[in-house]
Amino acid sequence: MRGNIAQLMQQAQKMQENLQRAQEELAQLEVTGNAGGGMVSVTISGRMECRKVRIDPSVLSDPEMAEDLIAAAFNDAVNKANAESQQRMGAATAGMPVPPGMKLPF
Repeated sequence: MRGNIAQLMQQAQKMQENLQRAQEELAQLEVTGNAGGGMVSVTISGRMECRKVRIDPSVLSDPEMAEDLIAAAFNDAVNKANAESQQRMGAATAGMPVPPGMKLPF
């Protein structure tokens, strides 16, 4: 039984290192969301920090449409960042049982 506990501790340490590396990679990651056929784009980091917003000048003539497109582009970027985060965190915990519904990182 001691061998199993030692092995579990070793696996947990490796998983923690993998999670930390994945979090560092996500901090450097940039994803771009688009809306209106590319008329608006929003670039965010893996930590959901806005890095860049690009708006085609033609959109600015209709402020309500511009607001909608900016929101849609931001949501597209967040969805892409979340998908990338789930993929990287899933790879970091590969082989370790993680209870269903548990959010990573802790």
